[in-house]
Amino acid sequence: MSERTELISKDDIYLFHEGTLYRSYLTLGSHLAVEDGQSGVRFTVWAPHARQVSIAADWNRWSGENDLLYKIPESGFWTRFFPGVEEGIFYKYEIIGQDGVKSLKADPYATYAEVRPATASIVKSITGYTWHDEKWRRSRRALYQRPLNIYELHFGTWRQRKDGSFYTYREMADILIPYVAKMGYTHIELMPLAEYPYDLSWGYQITGYYAPTSRYGKPEDLMYFVDRCHQSGIGVLLDWVPGHFTKDAHGLRRFDGTALFEYEDEAKAEKTGWGTLSFDFGKPEVRSFLISNALFWLDRYHFDGLRVDAVTSMLRLDFEKLPGRHPLNEFGSVENLEAIDFLKQLNRVVFEYDPYALMMAEESSSWPGVTDPVDKGGLGFNYKWNMGWMNDTLAYMGTEFDQRPESHHLLTFPIWYAFTNNYTLPLSHDEVVHGKKSLLSKMPGSYEQKFAGLRILLGYLMTSPGKKLLFMGGEFGQFIEWRDQAELDWLLLDYEMHRKMLEYTRSLNHFYLREPALWENDHHGSGYQWINPHDNTQSVICYLRKGKRTEDTLLIVINFQPVAREHYRIGVPQYGAYVEMFNSNLEVYGGAEQIRIAPLHSELKRWHDCPYSLELALAPLSFIVLKPAIRSGRRVKLRLSNKIKPGTKSPRRKHI
Repeated sequence: MSERTELISKDDIYLFHEGTLYRSYLTLGSHLAVEDGQSGVRFTVWAPHARQVSIAADWNRWSGENDLLYKIPESGFWTRFFPGVEEGIFYKYEIIGQDGVKSLKADPYATYAEVRPATASIVKSITGYTWHDEKWRRSRRALYQRPLNIYELHFGTWRQRKDGSFYTYREMADILIPYVAKMGYTHIELMPLAEYPYDLSWGYQITGYYAPTSRYGKPEDLMYFVDRCHQSGIGVLLDWVPGHFTKDAHGLRRFDGTALFEYEDEAKAEKTGWGTLSFDFGKPEVRSFLISNALFWLDRYHFDGLRVDAVTSMLRLDFEKLPGRHPLNEFGSVENLEAIDFLKQLNRVVFEYDPYALMMAEESSSWPGVTDPVDKGGLGFNYKWNMGWMNDTLAYMGTEFDQRPESHHLLTFPIWYAFTNNYTLPLSHDEVVHGKKSLLSKMPGSYEQKFAGLRILLGYLMTSPGKKLLFMGGEFGQFIEWRDQAELDWLLLDYEMHRKMLEYTRSLNHFYLREPALWENDHHGSGYQWINPHDNTQSVICYLRKGKRTEDTLLIVINFQPVAREHYRIGVPQYGAYVEMFNSNLEVYGGAEQIRIAPLHSELKRWHDCPYSLELALAPLSFIVLKPAIRSGRRVKLRLSNKIKPGTKSPRRKHI
C-alpha cells in the first residue's frame, strides 16, 4: 500500500533541527510512494557530516556505488526516489564519512528488519492494517482512581514451541490473552520490542527504534496482537528505552562517521556498566527522533503507554561512574540538565497527543517531582515505579523469620513517602534473574512456608497504596529464577501447590478489581490508615484501605511469622460485625482452613488509639482482609455462607 510522501519540506527541516518535528517518521526512512506517475520508494536520512550516502541493497548486490542519494543543501538530509523499487527490498545506507571510511548502516527509521543475526532494513508499509479497537479507544480514561494491575512479560520466554522456537505475535494472541483475562489483569507490559541484535539484552540494547522485532513476526502481526488485547478489555504497555543504545556497527553509533546520536564527550556518552552509549539529549535532532518514536508506538501500534527505562541513568551524569570520573553540568553539579529538559518535553508532547496515555518512569533514586506536572516543576510522568518499596519489601520477605523483628522498618518506612508521587508497585523481572532467585525461592522456611510467604507477599502488594505490577511466573510460584532463553516452567502446574498458587493469584486479582478501597485513593493519604505498624516483636502489621464510601473500607492484617497468634487484638474504628473478605490460609489456596471464618464482633475496648477492638486468631504466615458489615446486607452474608471452590469465578468489574 502506497503512502503519499513528498520530498522533505523546508518546514519539516526547520522543525527537525528545532527538536519539534514530532512526526518525523512520516518523512524520514523508506516510504512507498508514487512520484511523477511512477511507483517506487523514497529514502530519506539525516547524516549531516557524511561525504556521500547511497543505498546498498539486494538489488545492487550491496554496493551503493551507482545508487547515490542527493544531498539537500544546508540541511543535513540526503534523499532520493527510486522508481520500480517495491516493498520487501532489503537495504542499508552506505555512508562515507569525512575521513573516507565507508560503513553500512541500518535505517534509523526502518519499520521492519531482517531476523537476527542478519541486520538489513526492509522496505515495509505499516499503513494497511484495519483496527477493530474503536470501543476500547473511546472508553479510555485516566486510571488514578481506577484499578491498574499489570502483568509484565518477556514475549520470547512466556511460552515457546516444543522445539524452543518463538511463537508469533498472532499465535500469542490466541494463547496469552485468554490467560491474562482469566487471571484478572487489567494490562500487560511487554519488555522492549524495538529491533535488537542480541537476545540476552532482552531488548534493552536497540538498533531499530521504529521496527518491532522480526523475531515474532511482521509489524501487522504486532498490531493484530494489540488489537486483540483491546478487544478483550486488556491494555498494553511497551517498555521503551530512550536512555541509551547499543554499539553494534550497523546501529546508531557514529552514524555518519561522527558522534551523531550520542554525546561527543565520551565521559557523557559511555554507559560503562552496560556497554552502551547515551543519546545526546541536548541535540534538537535527537529529541525529534526520540519524541517521534514515543508517539510512533502510541499512534501506529495503539499502545496505551510506555514504561520509560533507566530514567535515573538519564538524569544523573554520575550514574554508575567512579568518583571523579564523571562530568559536571554548567553549575558544577551532577544533574543532566539536557535530559531533564528532554523528559519534560517528551511528557508534555505525549499528553498533548494522548491525555490518557500511561507514562511510567523507572526511576530508582529519590529524584523530586517525577510525577508532578511540568508546569509545576516536575518531570511530567503520570506514574513512577516505586523501586524503594520493591527493594525494601523483597529484602524483608527474604529475611529469616528470627531476624524479621529487627527488619520491621522495611515494612513501615515506605508509607512515609507513599503519596509523594503517583506510584506503581513493581515486582519486576530485574528482581528474579541473575542470581536474585525467583519470588518463591526468596521466601525462607519449608516448602509449605515458602508458598505461604509468597501468598502474603502478593496480598501485601495488592492491598498497599499504588498500582500493581507482577512479572510472569510469580503468579504460580516459579521455583527457578527467570531463564531468559527458556519458557516458564508451566509443568509446575502439574503439582498441587503451584495450581493452588495460581488460583490464589487469580482470586486475589479479581478481589482487587471489585474492591474500590484498593484503588480509588491510591495516591492520597486519605486512602490509607495504620492501625498498628509497631508490632515488630510478633511481625504483624494491620492497616485500613479506604475508598470514597465508608462502607468500602477494608481492614488488612498480615502475620509475617510461621507462628499462630491465637488471641491477637487489634483496634478498629467502628463498632459492629466484621466479615472476612479474603484469607490467604484457605485450603483452596494451599493453606489449612476449609471455609471462611464467621463474622467477628468488635468490643467497646479501646486499642491502638481506636475506640473499639477485635480479637483475632491469626494463622501462621497469613494475610486476611476484613470489612465492617455496614449496610453490607445479603450480598456479604451470601458470600460468607459458601465454601470457596477451585475455579470459582468472581464478578468481573468493568475497567478500562
